Amino acid sequence: MGIHPCFAPLAIMRDPDSPLTCSGYASRRVLLANPRGFCAGVTRAIDSVEQALAVFGRPVYVRRPIVHNHAVLARLEDMGAIFVREVEDVPEHANLILSAHGVDPSVVRAARARRLNVIDATCPLVTKVHVDVVAHHRAGRHVLLIGHVGHPEIVGTIGHVPTSAISLVSSAEDVEQLDIPSHASIAYAVQTTFSVKDARAIVAAIRDRFTDVAGPRSGNICYATTNRQTAVEAMAAEADYMLVVGDDLSSNAQRLIEVALAAGCPEAALVNETAAVDWTRISQVQTVGLTAAASTPASSIEDICHALAEAGFAIIEQEGLHETVRFKPVAIDPT
Repeated sequence: MGIHPCFAPLAIMRDPDSPLTCSGYASRRVLLANPRGFCAGVTRAIDSVEQALAVFGRPVYVRRPIVHNHAVLARLEDMGAIFVREVEDVPEHANLILSAHGVDPSVVRAARARRLNVIDATCPLVTKVHVDVVAHHRAGRHVLLIGHVGHPEIVGTIGHVPTSAISLVSSAEDVEQLDIPSHASIAYAVQTTFSVKDARAIVAAIRDRFTDVAGPRSGNICYATTNRQTAVEAMAAEADYMLVVGDDLSSNAQRLIEVALAAGCPEAALVNETAAVDWTRISQVQTVGLTAAASTPASSIEDICHALAEAGFAIIEQEGLHETVRFKPVAIDPT
């Protein structure tokens, strides 16, 4: 680890009377999590909107937020994207992009009925969950879907099988309350942005409750979710205060707050921009942990880093995984 090169000029205190550590770093420091910010699925989804605008021109319609970040959505709106709630809000024959969170198949059918050109930006890892759920259902298993009520990924996943064939569980207590016999054939799947720790506890409760349980062929929780939670967990106990840069809509961001607190950080706050930071509280701490949700653009993180550096903090990037995952771009058909 070391002082992040982007912020080194600001991070070193030059006042001879300022307290410095023996290494020469300012005694007040920011632990910058690694990895942080955009994941491959988010990048792919945003690129799909930009590419569609380049191919088709303005406007391009997008059903629901393409990703959960207001700054990203505002930039895409300025470029010519129009975000709508339902397919019925899109003019016939228009171009419609489906968000990274995935949709119920009935949404695609409704779009086809309106003769829309559908561009599916569903994250491949969400698509994998859909495939797993359908496969388990066809194998005759009742699916327990681990996730948060009302999250768009959950709504979309549930729609892939009959409602009687799938049950949503958000806690170990939910598993205990299921009206399903213990000898039933069960399978489980997990929301890609769920807490790794919480998912582990719920899976344990499922295996304790039922005798015939099948899981996904590989883990459902997104690599980026896992990596960001692991990075926060590793540094949380060193931080007096954790800042998670992200949107209040983001499940990924909310989970990072929970992980930080559970791992020993006394306080944590979710902020979407520099103006949202509690600078009075920041002035009272020595070590700030800083991370960002998988839907947070680098510019938002950098703005807060620069503000912290100007406030006298050394920005120290933590060691962590280098993510190399890349997804095939969304197909944009110009015909």
